[in-house]
Amino acid sequence: MTEITSIEFEKEVLQSGKVVLDFYSSECPPCEALAPKFESLAKLYGHDVKFLKIFRQKNRELADQLEVKSSPTLLFYDNGKEVGERLTGGIKRSDIIKNLNKLLPDSKVASISDKIKPIVSEYDVMILGAGPGGLTAGLYLCQAKINTVLIDIALPGGHVATTHEVSNYPGFIEPQAGYMLSHNMSEQTKLCGTAYKVAVDVTNVDLDKREVFLDEFETVKAKKIIIATGTSPNLMGIPGEKELKGKGISYCATCDAKYYGDKEVLVIGGGNSAVEESDFISKFASKITIVHQFDALTANKTAIEKLMANPKISTLLEHEPRSFKRDGDKIITEVEDLKTKKIKTLISDGVFIFIGMKPNIQLFKNKLTLDHWGYIKTDEDMRTSLPDVFAVGDVISKKYRQITTAVADGTIAAISIAKELN
Repeated sequence: MTEITSIEFEKEVLQSGKVVLDFYSSECPPCEALAPKFESLAKLYGHDVKFLKIFRQKNRELADQLEVKSSPTLLFYDNGKEVGERLTGGIKRSDIIKNLNKLLPDSKVASISDKIKPIVSEYDVMILGAGPGGLTAGLYLCQAKINTVLIDIALPGGHVATTHEVSNYPGFIEPQAGYMLSHNMSEQTKLCGTAYKVAVDVTNVDLDKREVFLDEFETVKAKKIIIATGTSPNLMGIPGEKELKGKGISYCATCDAKYYGDKEVLVIGGGNSAVEESDFISKFASKITIVHQFDALTANKTAIEKLMANPKISTLLEHEPRSFKRDGDKIITEVEDLKTKKIKTLISDGVFIFIGMKPNIQLFKNKLTLDHWGYIKTDEDMRTSLPDVFAVGDVISKKYRQITTAVADGTIAAISIAKELN
């Protein structure tokens, strides 16, 4: 693998055959997560595909010319032409392989696949999920000198990483950017010595054997498991939502609000997330309409008072969306007046949906005792119904789901496990 500069771009990329180019930056957690995957795949594919890296911060003009907007970004070239899919952010090994395989004939792909040897990694504790609960558990365990690995299908931080501002985390007088709070948590745990396997594909979880299969080639085994898989946004399940997801419908204000400068958006929901994220969206959008099914918002009083004082935000209560469709650059939302049962049409540039969350338990939901809502039941030490399997954070059954309660769960589970292992 070779590092190049913009001066060498034409010769090394455009005048070469098959090339994969990594635009990376310093102080970039997703770049750090990508590096070992990129290096290991270079050993497999390097005889047939040229693997190159370029430092984005010192080659900004080329990055701008190629419209590379984030780090890391992988670009794939075949005889001077960009091909395949651009990969950015938390890049998975399987997605890189998919693009590499498209560059090569089937016979060569088969030959390389035969060289991929299964490996087994063993740890004392495996943590599934790198949100605040999982990160805190990892911190306490590594400080107790317990060999621990954190596994996540995304990058560390959980929902905190995509929260624009956290104003109630103890120890900080001023509100903290969510991505920085989660970054600091992650760095603290990583520097302590916890191993990280992030932005991976988890294809199988066997809680009885305490084994997890990653990226279709690595089996991770542990004496104990902590489930910290968190939650995912609820979907409305109405016509047009699936088709327009990421194409005008979003579930993350921090990710997408910046694309709606001086535009009009709808926000669906009336709880804390909907109200607080609407305030953030108003930093960009010119007009926001909150559509809520009840006759009053259900967020906390402080958030509602702040929202009511924002001239950009209005509310449409006792209404519920029935469908979404696109008309040119606009999103057409049909909403039902729950009093009169009449259908209204709302026109906006985009829609943000914040209607609650669901637990991420798909890979093991039939193995554990769950509550009525599908969350994992635990005892006071965070033990689940299976021996040596613990659970923490938003995925467990409890009254309040906050960063601080997730951190507390992770602390309890780690101390309980440390006592058992020692």
